[in-house]
Amino acid sequence: MSVYTELSHADIASVLSSYSLGELHGFEGIAAGIENSNFFIDTDAGRFVLTIFERMHAEELPYFMRLMRHLAGHGLPCPDVQPRYDGSLLFSLSTADGNKQGCIVSCLNGSTLDELNTAQLRASGYALAALHMAGADFTEARDNPTGMDWLAETIVRVVDKTGQRYGEEAAELLKSELAYQQRLGRRDLPAGVIHGDLFCDNILFEGDAVVGLIDFYYAHTAPYVMDIAISLNAQAILLGDTDEVRMQAFLEGYQAVRKLNAAEIRALQDMLRLAALRFWASRLFDALFPRSGAMIQTKDPEEYRRKLSLHIKP
Repeated sequence: MSVYTELSHADIASVLSSYSLGELHGFEGIAAGIENSNFFIDTDAGRFVLTIFERMHAEELPYFMRLMRHLAGHGLPCPDVQPRYDGSLLFSLSTADGNKQGCIVSCLNGSTLDELNTAQLRASGYALAALHMAGADFTEARDNPTGMDWLAETIVRVVDKTGQRYGEEAAELLKSELAYQQRLGRRDLPAGVIHGDLFCDNILFEGDAVVGLIDFYYAHTAPYVMDIAISLNAQAILLGDTDEVRMQAFLEGYQAVRKLNAAEIRALQDMLRLAALRFWASRLFDALFPRSGAMIQTKDPEEYRRKLSLHIKP
């Protein structure tokens, strides 16, 4: 989450006039993350999160709204989208940058952690499997927005600048890993709704227990094992001696809910590489082609270069 669009008290009060959440008492911007503009808002009905969508196309947004309502309705601890008086789940707001859409969702308890211990990793794996199971009967599909076509186009755009800033070895690794992944082609793996971005800052904990999963705006239809690979890279791998133990803890938690089949187990190593390549390329793009904004975080691309190198067996 970030703040690219600044809102005033009057702006938010105007939005709230179409909801049954009462009067606005206060608000604050949320700086964590790198997508959309997000604010905590305090109303007569309690605390909520207001999001202004910055990058996504308007036609994509109803999918996320209905997905979160579906998952919350199936008992997953995730934000529930608040309906307006007319039953719609999105609002429109005129800003200095044009008309934008947004939503208001419930604010969950708990807090995010910078680093997870093995008990928390086990709980996170359990929660991810619960998400996959809760979404199994969600009938809508969404293509991967950062699939192979996007990856190839992004790498073409960053590779020259990458060579200039990070060295030719980095540029060559981008190209060679892309070629490796393209040769693998599609695989017949169990698939459904995945979170797509389950970093530590998208999980809320109370002690060692997961009490919330947030930020579903990368959700799409893909192999479940890809979601596992993204999560392992983001949560378990610290590029240290305990990585194997940490990965095993996450997988134990996941398989307590949903067992991986043999094809998924075979595919995991290549998925770890693909997930690392995807986030390396994305972070490189954001670093090399930065956007302006009031409160923005740009994450370190080199972390995912190192993680990709870790997964490539000699």
